[in-house]
Amino acid sequence: MVELTRTNNQVFLSWLVAHLEDVDIVVVVLDQHASALDGSISAVPRRVMVDDTDLWRARLVLAEGEALANGG
Repeated sequence: MVELTRTNNQVFLSWLVAHLEDVDIVVVVLDQHASALDGSISAVPRRVMVDDTDLWRARLVLAEGEALANGG
């Protein structure tokens, strides 16, 4: 597995995971527990991991999400 992105934005993370799963990309989110333990200081971002073979498709979904988040 390779890292697609890392984020502290829980809303974006939820959107991203749902949309990756919608296009049949297996996704694993790492550091969820460590991130929860840091409280609200956002010291530990969550890492979104996908299989190497799905990386290019996952990057398309990520780009779509980033465009939506930026008002585009």
